[in-house]
Amino acid sequence: MSEYARPEMLVSTEWLAQHLHDPGLRIVEVDVDTSAYEQGHIPGAVGWNWQTQLCDQLRRDILTKEQFEQLMHESGIGPTTTIVFYGDNHNWFATYALWQCRYWGHPEDQLQLLNGGRAKWVAEGRPLVPDRPAYPRTSYRAAFPDDNVRATKEIIFHTLLDRGQYNLIDVRSPDEFTGKVIAPPGMNETAQRGGHIPGAANIPWVQAVKEDSTFKSADELRALYAGKGVDLSKETIAYCRIGERSSHTWFVLKYLLGAPKVRNYDGSWTEWGNLVGAPIERA
Repeated sequence: MSEYARPEMLVSTEWLAQHLHDPGLRIVEVDVDTSAYEQGHIPGAVGWNWQTQLCDQLRRDILTKEQFEQLMHESGIGPTTTIVFYGDNHNWFATYALWQCRYWGHPEDQLQLLNGGRAKWVAEGRPLVPDRPAYPRTSYRAAFPDDNVRATKEIIFHTLLDRGQYNLIDVRSPDEFTGKVIAPPGMNETAQRGGHIPGAANIPWVQAVKEDSTFKSADELRALYAGKGVDLSKETIAYCRIGERSSHTWFVLKYLLGAPKVRNYDGSWTEWGNLVGAPIERA
């Protein structure tokens, strides 16, 4: 992993197995729900439910500062705790949690991702336990939001006025990108219109990982994005449907390839495809 721009942002399953009980380390499993976590998880891991713990339950938004602080309190995470995230779906929701922690100011050098996630841990026959750990509550104060990692619809409209200065990456499937489908089957969050934001390149997030859920090499990743005309020296914005798949691409571009400025548009297609007057392309 030393070939990546920030290799310290990733840990291997072998490393984690040797550091399960390190003081100052908290392991967090993140998924759309906690059903898999409840059946068995990495020893000592806290479970975060994306639907109920990482999203505001009234507004369509990420957590407020107070809600984020409460989550950290309850998880036994302090301002100096190192967090190792992992999950299913090639770490979709794990990267979303890491991105939100970065937004609320948890230090980069205390955020890590398990390369390969839950799938690799299980495939290697490593232990899972059903016990839910109990950690002492902490005192946690979130920092001022880091807007450099988050894009809003206003920023997207600005990119449309000066397309040459930005990379806009749609990480959804080709059928979502062309408008053939609006959302994957069975998904509740949807939009009124299908298609993509004008000028976006379609680079599905899944192309960044191998079959064992680990990331491809830095050379393979650079070739992937360069092949679609992405100039990593420019500001880059990634989006999907609800912001979780695009957080995966945000992680790849920012930490594995070292792009200087990358934002995740978490409003994504569920917002843009419902906006009155927002331009849409289909192809």
